[in-house]
Amino acid sequence: MRNDLVRLTGSRGIMIASLLAFLGLSAGELILLLVVLLTLVVARNRLGEYGQLIAINSKLILWIAQGFGVGRIRFAPGTFGSLVGLLWFALLLAPGSIWFYALGLVAGIFLSVWLCGAAEKILNRTDPASVVLDEIIALPLCFAVWVGTLYYKSGVMPAPAHFFSHGNWALTFGIFAAFRLFDVLKPWPVRQSQRLPRGWGVTMDDVLAALYVNALVTLAWSIPVGS
Repeated sequence: MRNDLVRLTGSRGIMIASLLAFLGLSAGELILLLVVLLTLVVARNRLGEYGQLIAINSKLILWIAQGFGVGRIRFAPGTFGSLVGLLWFALLLAPGSIWFYALGLVAGIFLSVWLCGAAEKILNRTDPASVVLDEIIALPLCFAVWVGTLYYKSGVMPAPAHFFSHGNWALTFGIFAAFRLFDVLKPWPVRQSQRLPRGWGVTMDDVLAALYVNALVTLAWSIPVGS
């Protein structure tokens, strides 16, 4: 009986190790992702069931939704929020896992929908300018084509320093500027997405603006450069 238990435990350990190797995650990174996702689900359900949660944690919710206070800057809060998004981008790249980057993007979107929607209720305003978490979580998505291309070619995730090196900082700045441009101009369907209910309207316009940036990067790289 004991031998059977040892064999079963050993086989499960091999399966878990194989899964981690396939995903390119360490055990710590996998646990962190599971904790983040579980926290989002539990918090979202609690917020839906108990409206008092907003009142109790209103200061904390606003602090996060306003980009940890950055959104309270009166001049161009969206731009300053996008700068914080560069830090979030670097954090998603730091573990060196494509799965961590991808799941971080998805978790960030749902977190923004929840917190930005709650912030709207607290401030009693639709898409207030001080709420910049949507810019923060969308900024790393702007680099998806670039990150994916590098990963496809080398099989290794690029380090954060790659995007801020002497040879690449201009492209990084161009992507940042393009995101701000699309976020301000709001071409179809970016502006229309703001009509979505609650935090979806706050978040999805920035997500769509980020997709526009990726389309622009793809188009720019597809144009042959003459000698």
